Formats: sequence, structure tokens, C-alpha cells
Amino acid sequence: MSDTFKGKAVITGASAGIGKAYAERLAQRGYDLLLVARRAKLLEDVASSLRSAHGVKVSTIIADLGDPKALDGVATTIASDDSITMLVNNAGTSSMSAVGNATTAGTDAMTDLNITALVRLTLAVLPGFKARNKGTIINLGSILGFHSLPVSAIYSGTKGYVLNFTRGLQDELADTGVSVQLVLPAATATDLWDIFGVPLSALDPATVMTVDDMVDAALTGLDLGEAITLPSVENAKELLDAYDAARMTLLAAGQTSKPASRYRLAA
Repeated sequence: MSDTFKGKAVITGASAGIGKAYAERLAQRGYDLLLVARRAKLLEDVASSLRSAHGVKVSTIIADLGDPKALDGVATTIASDDSITMLVNNAGTSSMSAVGNATTAGTDAMTDLNITALVRLTLAVLPGFKARNKGTIINLGSILGFHSLPVSAIYSGTKGYVLNFTRGLQDELADTGVSVQLVLPAATATDLWDIFGVPLSALDPATVMTVDDMVDAALTGLDLGEAITLPSVENAKELLDAYDAARMTLLAAGQTSKPASRYRLAA
């Protein structure tokens, strides 16, 4: 265990996969933990293992963050806890299908968990972080926040929201001691693929990163002070710079009161 107490990290979706790996790594770094997930047995097993292995304090909240009442309860709990120094918004879900085949329940599940829960929990910790001028928020997005496939329009839409929300928040907090990291993984070997309806065995292994490698890369990016971490992209800075330059050029081009010439009817 680290000799220096780091405070308490809240990790959502912590019972397996990426959230579990974050819990393991942050416990190794000396953080106490508040782990949130809906699968009680798996979550308690993770908590017990981390207490034994690292000697840190680990508490749990069994909650489905897609449920408004459960989300309210978690938000209230973390808003009143001044020992929290980090929030890892990891919980998420997906269902890969064409929009025309999507169900209302499936769409609501993605927007409620991928967007509403992330924003609500961010708002819960933000006042305390700002008052103390210290704290870290890590939002797990996806490289599909940049792009949509024919079967990912809803999922990509939720992750596009996470991308733009997080970048705006970063700008808002730029002159404070509160740091915000946006992590944008590509394909990662988690149990979400079963939820997607696409088995991992159907993917090219060369395109799928292990959970441990993804989280280790993301935390190294945090240590390096990266605002945006793309764990699998070698030349990320150059590509992000080019993307931002094109984005700002497009934004600037729209700052005019007149319709573009192609929309002006001939006299």
C-alpha cells in the first residue's frame, strides 16, 4: 500500500471489467474506495479481496444507476462525503442494433446510464471539489464518440455526449485545481460484448485490448496530465491536434449572419 493517503475514489460499474481494474489499481496507489455496482455478490467479492490485499478501506453501494431513485441515493451520499478526491464514471451499457430495431427500454437504458448517471454524479462531487480546489474526475467514453456505425447510432450518440460534456467541463475548470480526464478506449475485452450481442471470439484479437492494459494506459495518461487519453492510439496528440484544428475551422466558418452562397437563390 502507498505510504501517502490519497483520499477516497468512487468507482461506478466496479464489480467487473474496467471498473474492477480501476479499483485494483487505485487500491494499489493507496486510495480508499467507494465501489458502486448492481451485482451485489461480485461487488462484495471485489471489495473483500481489495481490503485483504491492500489494507485500504473499501465500502460498497449496491445500486443500479439506471434507476432514478438509486441514482439519487448515490448522488446524495457522495455529495456529502468530503473525503472523496476522485470520481471514476465508468458504468455504462450498450446494445448494438439499427435505430429502427431499437426498443424504448434499450434506448432508455443507454441514455440513463451512459449520460444521466455520469452527469448527475459529476454534479454531485463538483461543488466539493471546487470548494477544496482539488479533485479528479475520470469519464469513460469511447472512440465511437467520434464516429457512428450503422448499428451504433444510439451508443455512439451517448458517447458523443460524454465527449463534448467532458471537454466543456475541462475548459470550465481549466484555471482550478480540479482535473478532468476523458478516456476513449477502442475495443476492450469486457463482458459488455455479450450485452452487445457480439462475442469476443468474433473480433480480430489484434484489435482488442485487455482490460488491464487499457486501465494501466489510462492511469499513465492521467499521471502525464493528459486531458484526453486514447489508450490504443500511438500518435494521439498529432491526430487530436488535427481534429481540433478542423473542428475549430468549421466552427469559425459558421460565425456569419448570411446563408452560405449555395443557399442563395438566383435573382
